[in-house]
Amino acid sequence: MGDAAHPTLLELIAAWTLTVAFVYSISYELWRATARAGTSRHDSMRGFVQQLWQYVLAAVVIALLFLGVPIAAWVGLIFSGLVIVVSIFFYNPTIMIERKPRITDWIEDLVFTGLQFVALTLLAFEVLGLTLA
Repeated sequence: MGDAAHPTLLELIAAWTLTVAFVYSISYELWRATARAGTSRHDSMRGFVQQLWQYVLAAVVIALLFLGVPIAAWVGLIFSGLVIVVSIFFYNPTIMIERKPRITDWIEDLVFTGLQFVALTLLAFEVLGLTLA
């Protein structure tokens, strides 16, 4: 695993993967809160603001990975695993359905969750001591 000054290549790629996933997600949520406001109880500025804590938490995990903090790979692995579980077993069967999804919504969900699987795999390799070389 990386030391405090130097994240490993796997940690860096996972950090960028999570960055892309969460920037995409927050952009989508802002779009839902404005362009699709009122479609469901989740689609409003109030709903958007209430979920910002999730993005703050993601930012902390991403920062730990970029900084190469010794436990960052484990934290990121657990975080990505939890996000996947919530996405599959809570978000999709409840929130997504309430939102009356269109193709744009399903694409965002698949891309976001897919990127979580990529990060999870990279971080699993990291904690197992595997490398890309």
